[in-house]
Amino acid sequence: MAGLEDLFRAHWSLVNGYLARRTGDAVLAEELAQETFYRATRAFLGWRGGSAVAWLLAIARHVLIDEVRRGRRLVPLPDSLVAGIEPSAGEDATRVLASLPTAQRQVLELIYIYGYSHAEAAAILGTSEGAVKTAVWRARSGFRRAYLAEHGPASESGAKESSS
Repeated sequence: MAGLEDLFRAHWSLVNGYLARRTGDAVLAEELAQETFYRATRAFLGWRGGSAVAWLLAIARHVLIDEVRRGRRLVPLPDSLVAGIEPSAGEDATRVLASLPTAQRQVLELIYIYGYSHAEAAAILGTSEGAVKTAVWRARSGFRRAYLAEHGPASESGAKESSS
């Protein structure tokens, strides 16, 4: 069990800091970090090794997602993901994001919602930074196509006019 304790001591501040940045609430972040380490303890025997940071941050991300799904905290889509789309369309954008294929949705969430760098997302996904950059570009294109398919070109032209 000493290995598990060492792992937690070494990464507590990273996980807590990640959650504090995402929630903006130090107390909630600490509660979610405790939940993260509780889940990690339960899942430790199933851990296949690899990057402990990526494993713990993935668990923390799931804890945060569960918190959002319970309706306790709302994580808005950042403007950079929905650039060129009407600001009042946040709920529609969230629905479109949820309709994307899992791989596209996951990479957009990691980068735009959870604020991971491309390098951090690569560690979590077990791929290269270049692959993540390409996946983000493709996912953004997929998001835009899905949004415009649902809302038609009128939404796009309205957004262009409002930015002029």
